[in-house]
Amino acid sequence: MALTTSLAGRVRNTNLPKSHALLPLLEAVVNSIQAIDVRHDDEMEPGRINVRVHRDAQAEFLLGPTSPGRTTLKPIIGFTIEDNGVGFTPENMNSFETLDSDFKAGIGCRGVGRLLWLKAFDKVSIRSAYRDGEGKLQGRQFKFSIEREVEQDGKPDGFTRTGTAVHLDGFKNSFQQAAPKGVDAIARDVFEHCIWYFLRPGGAPAITIADDDESVSLTELMDEFVYSAMSRTTVAVKGEKFDMLNLRMKSSTRNSVPRLHWCAASRVVTDENLTGKVPGLYGKLKDEASTEFTYVCYLTSDFLDAHVRSDRTAFDVPERVAGESLIDDLSLDDIREGILKEVGRILAEPLSEAREKGKQRVHEFVSKRAPRYRPVLAKIEARGITVDPSIKDQELELQLHRQLQKIEAEAFAQGQAIFAEAGSEPPEGYSERLARYLETVSEINQSDLAAYVSRRRTILDLLERLIRADQGGKYSREDAIHSLLIPMRTDSNEIGPDASNLWIIDERLAFHDYLASDKTLRSMPITASESLKEPDILATRLVDLPVLAAEGEKLPLPSIVVVEIKRPMRKDATEDKNPIQQCLDYVKRVRAGGVLTASGRPIPPTHEPPAFCYIVADLTEKMIERCEISNLRPMHDGLGYFGFNESAKAYIEVMSFDRLVNAATERNRAFFDKLGFPSN
Repeated sequence: MALTTSLAGRVRNTNLPKSHALLPLLEAVVNSIQAIDVRHDDEMEPGRINVRVHRDAQAEFLLGPTSPGRTTLKPIIGFTIEDNGVGFTPENMNSFETLDSDFKAGIGCRGVGRLLWLKAFDKVSIRSAYRDGEGKLQGRQFKFSIEREVEQDGKPDGFTRTGTAVHLDGFKNSFQQAAPKGVDAIARDVFEHCIWYFLRPGGAPAITIADDDESVSLTELMDEFVYSAMSRTTVAVKGEKFDMLNLRMKSSTRNSVPRLHWCAASRVVTDENLTGKVPGLYGKLKDEASTEFTYVCYLTSDFLDAHVRSDRTAFDVPERVAGESLIDDLSLDDIREGILKEVGRILAEPLSEAREKGKQRVHEFVSKRAPRYRPVLAKIEARGITVDPSIKDQELELQLHRQLQKIEAEAFAQGQAIFAEAGSEPPEGYSERLARYLETVSEINQSDLAAYVSRRRTILDLLERLIRADQGGKYSREDAIHSLLIPMRTDSNEIGPDASNLWIIDERLAFHDYLASDKTLRSMPITASESLKEPDILATRLVDLPVLAAEGEKLPLPSIVVVEIKRPMRKDATEDKNPIQQCLDYVKRVRAGGVLTASGRPIPPTHEPPAFCYIVADLTEKMIERCEISNLRPMHDGLGYFGFNESAKAYIEVMSFDRLVNAATERNRAFFDKLGFPSN
């Protein structure tokens, strides 16, 4: 009993990803190339293929604001592909009317190209002329659609030569929107899909892509794309041979990354970016004459021809074989590994130069921007890290950080194993492994210290920018500077010890019992005050003893630190905003009662705890006047005032923002110099 086939069902079950929206057009072009290939060229004109792009005369694509002189592209509604090949001979017509025909199976065809036409277009019209067995010119004219399948379309006449014109009409909206719009982009897609035909001996027919406004010759694209002579190599992977066509393409925006094109049946099926998959292979390379090029490989094989899917968008080959693979279990990973090894051999010299430049990039970055990695850089390089010389700082930092994390994780595992053996008879080589482990730990600790110092340098750079006027002459608000020193509206119970940068003002502020930032006096556990006033920063510290005193010991008097921060170049005109007096008022309120440690332990009442008041403000005329009224003495550099208020029992220091930065930089100069940072 004969089987019947549903054209509608076959089209429905045919896969065409939106990312391959132009594949029906590309298949039609390949058909035309093959039709020209089988001509008898004794008295024939050179092979040629003309692709016409048809656009909607009414609608236009809105591609954002149009620049002067730029025409908005109209939507594509169809294509016409015209060639001077052998035409629809009886054999070709019989194959067209047979689904899944194997008529051209010998050249890799699967008989599904016309199904892709109906997947993306509403209908297809075909006119074709061929020569019969007696050499007479014959014609065909028919339509092809899901609803009516193949139907004759009038009397075929007016032919003067062999050839075929395929009209793809009614480009379906979902594919139309995903497809390239411009003639140049379409031409490049056709070229890349059919490049094998251009690279073979004898080349390809003359192919032109055009619409009403623009025309592109694919032969000219060949000169634009390919930079140097081609080389061919063969690689064997588990008994299968793979042919590599290696090209040095002219570097351009479009040809900016190295690529591997997987081909079958003389077509590109899929491609992948090779960036970073071979050490040193990033973007552009340079040849012996320092000319830039981009490497591209076209991979062909009988194995790939046999395993390409019917829609020619992928291969029926597993990406990788799980577990122990048998000798004949070939995966894409196996093939890729063999190809990449050969790529490394072919490009050995330019890759070596690229790796050296990448190494220089890492060393320069570590030296100038990230010295924390210097102690472990040798170990990172030993792991085989290679980078693109043009990599951005942020991306390079991430790569180095990931490598450091791996080193730390490995060191932790090594330490666990080594110390697990410590209680037994040390095995052979134990001392050497212990020495290597301790060396790695030492390098990691040095890296951590370098990161800490590097962070200080960065914080000072940020502070220096904040205290400068912007292009409009405006200065940062005091809350921006405040937040850099310590997060606002927080206290010791809400932030960790590394969350503040009070070392900029005084290193001793790191050792406090209680610290509050921009919180009301009433909300602080160290005082019973009901005041809603908010000192910028207030801290207490137990003098000469740790914060957690031993059981039974008498607590010493606490010290009080108050910091007031004013906006750079702020000019306060009213006396009630005197920051010196504000600090002294805060000290008085804290002394007034209810002082507890951060853990809630009472401190004996006293009105004489030592107090330190820091005012960070630029020395405006009003600020200088206040310093003089308070009997403060100018500092030697002229950037601040200091003194002791006897009645308040408080040390007072007024420092300008410049002095704040300069003093902090001087205190850290030795660390910065050690890491190679500029001190100013």
